[in-house]
Order: sequence, then C-alpha cells, then structure tokens
Amino acid sequence: MGKLALLIWIVAAPTLMGILVVVALGVPYFKNDQDVYMIVAAVAGAVIAMPVSYFVARAISNAIRQPS
Repeated sequence: MGKLALLIWIVAAPTLMGILVVVALGVPYFKNDQDVYMIVAAVAGAVIAMPVSYFVARAISNAIRQPS
C-alpha cells in the first residue's frame, strides 16, 4: 500500500498545492505578503496531501481485496 500511497501523493500534492496557492493569491488580505503566503500554502498542500493519499490508498486497497 505504500507504493500506491506514494503514487497518489505524487498526483494529489501538486493539485492541493496549486489550489492553495491560487487561494493565497486571490485573498485580498494576503496582498502585502503574498510571497510568504504562497510558500506557506504550497507547503501546507504537500503536507495535507500525505494523509489524504494514505486514506485514498487504503480505500482502494480495501475495495480491491473485497470479493465481488
């Protein structure tokens, strides 16, 4: 399951990072320090993608193991 979680993380991390960076760029409150908030958003997206990819991989593994 570790390899599957890694493959899912490779897809999920840039997706979440991109979404959060776009949010950081779009919020007017962050206008003064956008460079800092963009980095924080990108790191947060990568970190949030870790448990997401684990749970998705676990769900896929459980779905494959169940007999039809």
